[in-house]
Amino acid sequence: MKLTTMTQVTIDGVMQGNGAASDDRRNGFERGGWALGKGDDETRTFITQTYQRAEAFLFGRRTYELFAGSWGAIDQMRAHPIGVALNKAPKYVASATLTAPRWQETTVLGGDLAAAISELKARPGGELQVHGSGILIQWLLANDLVDEMILITVPVVVGQGARLFPDAGPDLALDLVESRVDAKGVSIQVYQPAGRPQYATA
Repeated sequence: MKLTTMTQVTIDGVMQGNGAASDDRRNGFERGGWALGKGDDETRTFITQTYQRAEAFLFGRRTYELFAGSWGAIDQMRAHPIGVALNKAPKYVASATLTAPRWQETTVLGGDLAAAISELKARPGGELQVHGSGILIQWLLANDLVDEMILITVPVVVGQGARLFPDAGPDLALDLVESRVDAKGVSIQVYQPAGRPQYATA
């Protein structure tokens, strides 16, 4: 399977609190909800179709609990095409502490995480998708396990919050595969990691 990440980010790279304002208030974050209502119908269709083509989903612990309590538990959300896709597909959680996952079709990946994810990627099939799960995505990038990245950039500068790319992270070259901007200024870029960047020499 191809490991694909899809992340909503602000212009300044923040991914924290894109949903409801109360979803993620870690470290005093008070500017949540910046992605709600953004994007046009084409962008919403793109997001839904991306979920629908997933063979399986991989989550970090925090995002898993958030999704399980919404897409996995609220009838109206379960009936949405994204909810249908999430509920029918196998779900994997990278966690050393989760022992009793409450969402059906869930497997907890403990121990050697790199080996477990490499084994999943070696299976035939479509995409193993990661949504949200910023800390996990950073770890996956650092371990060269990401095959494709989808960044959905909302035209807002939040000025605080956890960023997808930390100040001190691995460097990464990217090849642009697809790019579009919708009628509301939300941009979608699809990238494939391409090794390390080339830097100018003196």
